Amino acid sequence: MIERARNFIWHNARTLEQRWFEHAFDGGSGDAVVRAVLAYRNDDGGYGHGLEPDHRGPTSQPLHALRALQMFAEVSAPEQAESVLGWLAATCPDGSVPFGMSTSKGHPVAPWITLDDQGGLLLTAQIAAALHALDVAHPWLEKATGYCWEQIDALEETHPYELRAAVMFLDEVPDRERAELAAARIGQLKPSTEGYEVGEGMAPHFFAATPASLARAWFSDTELEQDLDELQAGQQEDGGWNFGFPAFTPVVEFEWRSIATVDALLTLRNYGRIS
Repeated sequence: MIERARNFIWHNARTLEQRWFEHAFDGGSGDAVVRAVLAYRNDDGGYGHGLEPDHRGPTSQPLHALRALQMFAEVSAPEQAESVLGWLAATCPDGSVPFGMSTSKGHPVAPWITLDDQGGLLLTAQIAAALHALDVAHPWLEKATGYCWEQIDALEETHPYELRAAVMFLDEVPDRERAELAAARIGQLKPSTEGYEVGEGMAPHFFAATPASLARAWFSDTELEQDLDELQAGQQEDGGWNFGFPAFTPVVEFEWRSIATVDALLTLRNYGRIS
């Protein structure tokens, strides 16, 4: 399985995902992953240039900052968070991060990305989760953490991506007792899938990528094992996995498939399906 995936990655992936795969499965350098991410950094400390495939163009955007932080967390590089935190403090001073910023207008983005500068839980929770995973301390993160708690405590209606963002935050935030109580409550919510592809964002591993996730308790052993069976069987003839949402422009097909391939392998490894 890994050999077939390796062949897919070398045929189709960007340098970043090739370095990430090497680090995860072939003993590659974490520094090489960091250098690949830094190629996307702007002078303002943020990230752009399609680091997150659905947001094209050069401007610094939250989706790119999120992807950068997640990659830094993958290779335990907390020192790289400093520039991102500076950019976040300057552009989102209240601790609430929008899905997209109007500075990107005129550049291509996927149709589901809004450029309204309106902060929300979806991006704030994921960015805060990545920063907590990096174990950094910063006044901006304190604001973002407070915002996330307020939004999660008030959450009554949601969609799959927001629910996953919430549990990602709860998996990493230091207050474990409060996180466990919040996860038990939001796990009872039924996220709306109106406007999504059939089954998009509803697989158990989408919420619980590791057995340690608080979302693991949301699913029975049978549900999780069936889901992992489907994930494992999802490897395509070319060695890669597909992703569960539309490709808005041709280039993102292989960019997202490469990310989905490494994610699938890591999830299967997390659950002991591969060594």
